[in-house]
Amino acid sequence: MMSTQHQINLPFTMGTSSDFNAQIPYHTHFHYEIYYFHGGKVNYLINDSIHVLEPGDLLLMHGITLHRAHVDPSEKYHRSTLHFDPFYFKQFIQPPFADDLLEPFKKLHNVRLQLRGPEKAEVEETLLKLEQLYVQRDAFSQQRFQARLLDFLILINHLCQKPLKAKPTFPSTKEHHVQAVISYLERHYNEEITLEGIQTELHLSKYYLAKTFKEVTGITIFQFLMQRRIYQAKIELIDGVQPITDVGYEVGFKHPSHFSRAFKQHTDLTPEQYRKQHQLHSTSL
Repeated sequence: MMSTQHQINLPFTMGTSSDFNAQIPYHTHFHYEIYYFHGGKVNYLINDSIHVLEPGDLLLMHGITLHRAHVDPSEKYHRSTLHFDPFYFKQFIQPPFADDLLEPFKKLHNVRLQLRGPEKAEVEETLLKLEQLYVQRDAFSQQRFQARLLDFLILINHLCQKPLKAKPTFPSTKEHHVQAVISYLERHYNEEITLEGIQTELHLSKYYLAKTFKEVTGITIFQFLMQRRIYQAKIELIDGVQPITDVGYEVGFKHPSHFSRAFKQHTDLTPEQYRKQHQLHSTSL
């Protein structure tokens, strides 16, 4: 199956659907995903693993992993999904004194939690409240949505304690090397990046790193780098007041025209349009 890089333009997207025709094919995206299965008949493919879902199943997915739902149209399909930008969550929602609430996504990458009883009821109630707040576009509802999302991530961390403890301490060699590349890009995304530079830093063949990164994540090193720069630009545009040109330079683009072109390609908006639609703070006194 062909993989598709699915673009998500907002810090959060959420919805409940029973329309199997609306499903997205085998795909990746940069957002983390929380998928809750209410009912139907679905085989969920994550990389080369197949999960036969049951009502009450909660999937947590590290977005760069290839995944899709294969839905049997003969039964009513009902699921809720919540996608969120991990960099936005880390910078604007998670308290600095708290434990890393994204740990389940980072360490487990993809995990299936089979919820029953009170845990199932609490998650369903939380998802319903989140969606009610999400569709309200006023500032107070959006702030309450983010507060409720923070509480939801705390609950998810609690539910993931057993899987996290059961996770082997050391990932595979390939995963270890890919994580090293991601860590390097995180430290240097706003600088000039070359395969030769990564090779020198990690003491591994650039050809091996390029092949292994694509194999493990489903995207190339430079696709990941571009996504990282665009998402950082979104954060700066949402929360900052610096000129658009400066934002481009700050996140690693050498030329304003390249920044504008790349940003619009990934978001369908120019940086100016994105700031106007999503900026958190008014620049006026």
